[in-house]
Amino acid sequence: MTNKNTRNKLRIAVLGAGHGGLAMAGHLAIMGHKVNLYNRGEERLWGVKSSGTIDITGEVEGSGKISLATTCMKEAVSGVELIMVVVPANGHRWMAEEMAPYLTDNQIIILHPGRTFGALEFKQVLTRLKVKVDVIIAEAQTFIYASRATGPSQVHIFRIKHSIPVASIRAHLIPEVIAKLRLFYPQFVPGDNVIKTSFENIGSVFHPAICILNAGWIEHDSDFQFYHEGATQGVTRILEKIDEERVRVAEALGIRVIFARQWLYMAYSSAGNTLFEAMQKNKGYSGILAPRSLRIRYIEEDVPFSLVPIASTGKMLNVPTPTIDSIIQLTCALNGTDYWSEGRTVENLGIAGMSVRDLRLLAIGETAK
Repeated sequence: MTNKNTRNKLRIAVLGAGHGGLAMAGHLAIMGHKVNLYNRGEERLWGVKSSGTIDITGEVEGSGKISLATTCMKEAVSGVELIMVVVPANGHRWMAEEMAPYLTDNQIIILHPGRTFGALEFKQVLTRLKVKVDVIIAEAQTFIYASRATGPSQVHIFRIKHSIPVASIRAHLIPEVIAKLRLFYPQFVPGDNVIKTSFENIGSVFHPAICILNAGWIEHDSDFQFYHEGATQGVTRILEKIDEERVRVAEALGIRVIFARQWLYMAYSSAGNTLFEAMQKNKGYSGILAPRSLRIRYIEEDVPFSLVPIASTGKMLNVPTPTIDSIIQLTCALNGTDYWSEGRTVENLGIAGMSVRDLRLLAIGETAK
């Protein structure tokens, strides 16, 4: 899976040193790119600073030399061509605020992934801060790796997904983003627009509901495979209801999005007559254990930054989302947190009351006339 071509090497910043950030930074370094790794705190960087490398096992094998591991945003993004934001969605706004003073013309910022309306929120922040430089803001539909950190500078990649749509605000620039990514990631394909990548956020379908419906086992600190054992036939019937509601809200925006079962085939080549069958057959999910707590990004990220914006948009467009609403309410009660107020809503995104036409124009980077 590594690229041995010595041409077209880039300067890239990877922001975030969690499971995903370590995997991306290490793999890009193995492919020969000059990688700056940024993290907000020192605790996740000490291993990389000590060794100077990230060691990867699994679908990728090797050791990638990291050019710079830093907690200084200016150092991380200065002089790079690509800025890969690999943090939970609740960090997107903060990341935008922190990098705003240091951005320069022609840089490409990609959220991996944007969850729902991530690129729109990022653009909103830069506009509020009066950033004048010409940058491209893009988002991936999903994260390219299924990975887990196994040490301070070690990560295991279970699977690399096959086909990940990417779209940018100012949709006419999508080919430019894809051309840059294709220098090292053939898996990225052009998405239609950032509304579509936002609503094809399949984490919103899988993560919160599987956690909620297995809450007893998670709190009991039991070892079980999250997707293969946690997603029983009954659980996947709930996932299918969430999936149907997500698709209906997208349709009200004039956007055709794929169902979760189709996504499993596109991302993992995993097919089945039902969502349950497709999830069970997905070898990429093998060995991925359930979280040990309900204070986990599967809830704290995917509820406020995936389900809440879908439900909020549905309410604005008069599309009922009863199953999604129920999952949000249950997670609020379980964690004692008001995810409705914490999350991305049409009100705090500044799109409340917009017509479908205006929303579509906003997504492609134009204004209504």
